[in-house]
Amino acid sequence: MVYHFPILFFGFLKLMPKASILIDVLRRELKNKRITYHELAKRIDVSESSVKRMFSTKSMTLQRLDQILDAAGIDMHDLTLRSYEESLVDVLTYEQEEELISDRRKFIVAVSAMNFLTLEQIVDIYAISEPDVIAYLVRLDHLGILELLPGNRIKLLISRTFRWIPNGPIQKFHRRESFADYLDSTFGGPHDLMQFVSVMLSKQSSATFLTRLKQLARDISDQHQLDSVLPFDEKHRMSFMLAARPWIPNYFQALIRPEYVAKYEERRRNRKR
Repeated sequence: MVYHFPILFFGFLKLMPKASILIDVLRRELKNKRITYHELAKRIDVSESSVKRMFSTKSMTLQRLDQILDAAGIDMHDLTLRSYEESLVDVLTYEQEEELISDRRKFIVAVSAMNFLTLEQIVDIYAISEPDVIAYLVRLDHLGILELLPGNRIKLLISRTFRWIPNGPIQKFHRRESFADYLDSTFGGPHDLMQFVSVMLSKQSSATFLTRLKQLARDISDQHQLDSVLPFDEKHRMSFMLAARPWIPNYFQALIRPEYVAKYEERRRNRKR
């Protein structure tokens, strides 16, 4: 059977994800709608084994895909967008992060591209020659972070939920070289905000607020993409640090009685039993 997916979505051709990802998303959509292979087979008038084979081999014709979408009440536009989003990069590998941070200029070009700067803007802002920037962009293309289009236009391939590896090379770099500089401020400017809140919460409440923080991070990322169409001189660089963890300052810990720590650890062990 021949794949027909590369020509399916005319209007969405530039967004076209890999066929395998699209079928994976379609399978999940069917599951969300509680449509089994058996039920789908009845709706499109084929055997259940044929449906299973189509999804296991990830191969189906345009006509068959149309039948499935119609039978399941799934919109092609929504399916394509979900598939495209899933084809984007959420996180780099440890080795990719190490490569980026090993060359400061490459890292600057990568972060600039992630901030929707053009080739011309990167060259204008930073003391990096145009040939060098292009060479870095080519390498970033090979890493799958972006696609370098004709005319040296940049198409990002990272998702809105993209993040650096927790405790990975780039986070370690920031802890070592950036965090102290970032916090060395009065945070008194018109676009500044610093609120340090120390509270005692239940595990359920903590989980709720962590979920809300993650949603806020996604909202910031979404706005970042929406504002990418604005003229460059109408924007300014903003850095948000969203963090939460069980933590006691060192100067508190230094005064905690050892017997209290022992009792606390014992209570925690008893709760786990």
